[in-house]
Amino acid sequence: MDSRGEASQESGPGNVRGPEDPVDRDEKEQQKIVEALIATFQHFFGSWRTLFSGVSDPRAPRRITYPLSALAFSGILMFLFRLQARREIALKLRNHASNSKFNALFGSPRSPHGDTLENTFSRLEPDSVQEWVCGLTESLIRGKLLYRYRLFDRFFVVAVDGTGTLTYRQRHCQHCLTRKTHGVTLYYHSVLEAKLVTSNGFAFTLMTEFIENPGENPTKQDCELKAFYRLAQRIRARFPRLPISLALDGLFACGPVFQICRQYGWNFMITLKDDDLPNINNEFRGLLTLHPENILRWRTGKANKIHLTLSWVNNISYIDTKEIEHTISVVECLEERPGQNQVPQATTFRWITPVAVSTRNVLELATNAGRIRWKLENEGFNVQKNGGYGLEHAYTQDPTSAKVFYLLLQVAHMLAQLLEKGSLLREILKKKIGSSKNVAFRILEAWRNTRFSATSLNLILEQRIQIRFESG
Repeated sequence: MDSRGEASQESGPGNVRGPEDPVDRDEKEQQKIVEALIATFQHFFGSWRTLFSGVSDPRAPRRITYPLSALAFSGILMFLFRLQARREIALKLRNHASNSKFNALFGSPRSPHGDTLENTFSRLEPDSVQEWVCGLTESLIRGKLLYRYRLFDRFFVVAVDGTGTLTYRQRHCQHCLTRKTHGVTLYYHSVLEAKLVTSNGFAFTLMTEFIENPGENPTKQDCELKAFYRLAQRIRARFPRLPISLALDGLFACGPVFQICRQYGWNFMITLKDDDLPNINNEFRGLLTLHPENILRWRTGKANKIHLTLSWVNNISYIDTKEIEHTISVVECLEERPGQNQVPQATTFRWITPVAVSTRNVLELATNAGRIRWKLENEGFNVQKNGGYGLEHAYTQDPTSAKVFYLLLQVAHMLAQLLEKGSLLREILKKKIGSSKNVAFRILEAWRNTRFSATSLNLILEQRIQIRFESG
């Protein structure tokens, strides 16, 4: 198929390229990149024209130039290409090749301007955009993409953690959180994110809860723990039959969280630090000496140089502040790995879980339900903050459109993971690109330089494809 469509060039005496011409190879690779981008989204999430399906358009129909799907796509591309500013949409995505693709995909005359996105997003309902994002993740679950990564071949591991997104010296809106640093009041916004995480590095957003005050002078500020109670209720309502194992940090080691998980039938692995729940820590240490059989040693990593010593105690009773009794298990993992000059470096991890632990399941609990929580911080927040997505950049001053942009960032990161870990671009990425930022730049250049006719794009969308992912 000639993906360039109308942009094909005739070969002439002064324009003859050999089979190994690097320019020709580069053009073909750029075509494959754009084809992979278009086909990957279509394969997992359906038609491009269904972007923002279910989201009400507040604009007067007679004044609409760009459909909502085109605006959503433009926002996703801004994050996927790591443009880091709305104005870059007009600068980078309004050339002829890009405009032709927008016209073929959405019937719009060109790529929308960044200000058009901001103006429209400020009038959308963030909850309906959130529901659309939930639908994308649900399609990955229903398509069994994540089945091989389930805990005990049943539970989807969901890591929950909060992070700051925006910080201001002056009040940004009535929902700002506040804190004082060296006598200076800072105003900021945070989110609590629930992501499906896997051993091969996927971190797909399941649901987002925005942490925000109800007004300028609340009696008590909103916080991660309050947001978790709301988020858990929403996840249960949206995914009532999804088998979940939560991966949480020590902030959530408390009776109400235990009770919620028991009520919803969720497993959990919650980090237990030395200064968290001292009664449980003391009982664990005391009972461990009485159960020397509860130990498993394991070697892993390159050349088996990482040594794990796993120990555990079951049936520890914990009575919370509401006098509700919980029966839990505690798992401890001592990890030793070579450091400088081959001197072993030891790190201890400890978790609380409702699961009865044994030699058969302790390794999987520790590695695929406990340690895996760091993937939310690394593959999730760290990449989005330091990998060019600009999570902490203010793409708008409007609090409503800020939420929409945040949710589109999550979709762009989801799509980037599917592209980078999928089989369609595996050989090109290994040979040519390297870091995640370079991947984004390469995809941007391919999008800007390759021209596709409506006919050639339709042929790409009609193809049946298979996308495979490396297991770990």
